[in-house]
Amino acid sequence: MYVIKTRSMFDSAHFLKDYEGKCANIHGHRWIVTVDVGSETVEESGPYRGMVVDFGKLKADLKEETEKLDHTLIMEKGSISDTTKQAMKEEGFRMVEVDFRPTAENFSKYFYDLMAAKGYTVIRVRVFETPENVAEYTTAQ
Repeated sequence: MYVIKTRSMFDSAHFLKDYEGKCANIHGHRWIVTVDVGSETVEESGPYRGMVVDFGKLKADLKEETEKLDHTLIMEKGSISDTTKQAMKEEGFRMVEVDFRPTAENFSKYFYDLMAAKGYTVIRVRVFETPENVAEYTTAQ
């Protein structure tokens, strides 16, 4: 199988509601997302001859998704009061609410699903929360 990979980064803050430890407090990361896509074959004709997919399109599609989260506070829906959210909005803070606990593990599945929905045959997504800590979602056995 042919496999190609690209990556994108974003900076954001998050917190883990009901967690017992430092991550219960708002803190930030430079998240790195890598996406591996694959195919048993490469294109045989046309402008993409010899390619699985165009790297430029793959990278642009991933960047489109990571930019939505860049320089935001990412939080699980229902994790803070409506009063707090409203006060933060009034102060101009960018917030993104997600339907899941914003862990690296959940983000790996989140980006996997987003890229698959764009038509890619996704093999693996890795989300680095720090240079040493990474979570992965994959279909590979």
